[in-house]
Amino acid sequence: MSAPAFEVADVIRLSGKAFVEQYHPLGYHKGVLTALALCRTEALGGHVYQCGDCGHKRIAYHSCRNRHCPKCQQLGKEQWILAREADLLPVGYFHMVFTLPDVLNPLCLKHPAMMYDLLFHAVRDTLFAFASDPKHLAAEIGYVAVLHTWGQTLVLHPHLHIIVPAGGFNIHGNWVKPRGNGYYLFPVKALSPVFRAKYRDGLKAALAREGIDTPPGLFEQIMFNKWVVYAKEPFADPKQVIEYLGRYTHKVAISNHRLTELTQTQVTFRYKDYAQDGAQKLMTLENTEFLRRFCLHILPSGFVKIRHYGFLSSRRKREFIALPMDQDGKTIPREKPKWQQACRERMGFDPEKCPCCGLGKMAILRVIKPRPPPALPLAATKISEN
Repeated sequence: MSAPAFEVADVIRLSGKAFVEQYHPLGYHKGVLTALALCRTEALGGHVYQCGDCGHKRIAYHSCRNRHCPKCQQLGKEQWILAREADLLPVGYFHMVFTLPDVLNPLCLKHPAMMYDLLFHAVRDTLFAFASDPKHLAAEIGYVAVLHTWGQTLVLHPHLHIIVPAGGFNIHGNWVKPRGNGYYLFPVKALSPVFRAKYRDGLKAALAREGIDTPPGLFEQIMFNKWVVYAKEPFADPKQVIEYLGRYTHKVAISNHRLTELTQTQVTFRYKDYAQDGAQKLMTLENTEFLRRFCLHILPSGFVKIRHYGFLSSRRKREFIALPMDQDGKTIPREKPKWQQACRERMGFDPEKCPCCGLGKMAILRVIKPRPPPALPLAATKISEN
């Protein structure tokens, strides 16, 4: 894929100061924006590499490694996919989506950690209740849940993506297939009211526990709003599951490739209009409004947005998914795939091979030390209008 014409970092460098003055964002939001603006620049330091054969040199500046950064997530995604392939079971998989109604958006903005934790818990309790019910499965399930908070136009739209194997293990340790001829795990229409009730009860308890005043008429609106639970057709090949889920685990609110135009005051980006069958459209926002919307999706520090449940949790999966073995029958301990391996196996290039002669090996020539942070981390800059 070719390099994007514009980046979110460009918008931050251009209008970050004006955004701070206009909207007064939270401190950790400013920290994230600063990290994105400095990503892969001399400010973070880096290395100078030189080919041992032809002498070609290249500079590689350090990345910010922030989970909200569009530039840092591609490599992380590929490493995650390599690591997760060992967890695959030889069964079908389902993709489900659980969405909060927009009546809860004000609370999500004020108390994001509480509201998003409740979303994870309500979905867990709903799925486990259906899984344990003899009418549906009577087995323990496992799944991976990934939180997304955005819609295509960067408005707040909290929802969980669920990838779940088609079945579960019963009390005897035997695999149980779902009913419905394999077209669904649980009936979606039945899931929705249970999910709503689980979230409502959890929210009532959380508001009381935290001493937060309940907005007038909130629970009446909750009961009258439609709670969307969506299920896609099962995947044909388990490996497609990891490829598919990888798109969601390391996705950020907007990718750099969606930005089509940037001026001193406005940014234009592509989006899909799902009300019109996913038609591609363009939206133009003021730079400061774009950054305001982007900040809606910066998660609280330390908040875990990818969670594993049931027999796929880190505590349980070794009971059900065996470690690989070598030719002598000894288990091979798992190690996180190195970034060089991900580049070679997943991204189609060898970072240690010279891009000029294609033969020599790139070696570190010298280290570029990071510079002290700028006095104004979100200072405005100029860009070309061309």
